[in-house]
This record gives sequence, structure tokens and C-alpha cells, in this order.
Amino acid sequence: MRAYITILGRSIWAVINSLYAVMKHEDIHPDIVYIITENIFKEKLESTAEGVKIVLEEFGIEPRVETKIVAEGKFVLAGNAIKNLIKDLKDQDYTIDVDITPGRKSLVAGMMLVLNKEEVDHIFYLDIKTIVDVNYPYEMIPKQIQSLKDFLKEGKEVHANE
Repeated sequence: MRAYITILGRSIWAVINSLYAVMKHEDIHPDIVYIITENIFKEKLESTAEGVKIVLEEFGIEPRVETKIVAEGKFVLAGNAIKNLIKDLKDQDYTIDVDITPGRKSLVAGMMLVLNKEEVDHIFYLDIKTIVDVNYPYEMIPKQIQSLKDFLKEGKEVHANE
């Protein structure tokens, strides 16, 4: 079984496009998806979950999509909540993939502080070289400005668009 954990920050598109890139280029098909966000972005959770479900259906799967809200700026508490989630998933024999692309720095930092390499299988980051005019579906963003990275493969680009 496979779990995919992503962090919702300011951009819903960052969540959706990162998931799309991971599924397309890494052939990862999760059984469950967790979307974690700070309370200041909770109004975006429903739309984000719907977008995630659309991407998953596009790849022919219908995993459970769960959401979790953590307090804004409480990066240690948030990190511990994520660590507990990962521990619970590992206890259930899940493979864990984490995407840090869409998260605010405080939440990503909190998560990274509590993670050990052994706890997750991938830490993905969809690098887009600009923030201008990128709120579009993945396939509509010029390929030459984006590359998918896996930080657990020593920052290796797993898919570079040239």
C-alpha cells in the first residue's frame, strides 16, 4: 500500500501539478492521499481535494483523500503531527511519498525537522523556475521551466523537461 502526503500552502495548483508530475513521471499510484494545511488556508481544502480526485481519476485510480488542518506558524507541533501520521502509516505497512512543493516554508521546515530518511520513501519537489503565470494545469506550463526532484535521491532530478 502507498500513501502520498502533500502540504497545501498558497497555491492549489502547486498541489495538483506536483501530484500529476509524480504520477506521470514516477508511476506512483497512491492508495491514500493526505492534504495537510495550516488553518489560514483551510478554505482551500475542499477545492484542493476535488482537484486531487480529478487527477487521480485521470490515472484510473480512486484512493481515499484525507485532509488535516494544523495551526499556523506552529512548525514543531505541525511537524510532530506529520511524524505521527507517518508513523501510523508505516505501522500499517504503507510506503510513504511526501511532496513539499506547495507548502509554506514554516510547515515544510517543521516536517523536515522530524523526518528521518528511513521514514519516507520519496520527498518530491516540483521546481518551476518562475512564479509568474504558472497557475495552470501541469501540461500547460512550459516544460523547459520545470523539473521534478526527489530529495532522497540526493537532489537528483527524476524528470527534467528540456
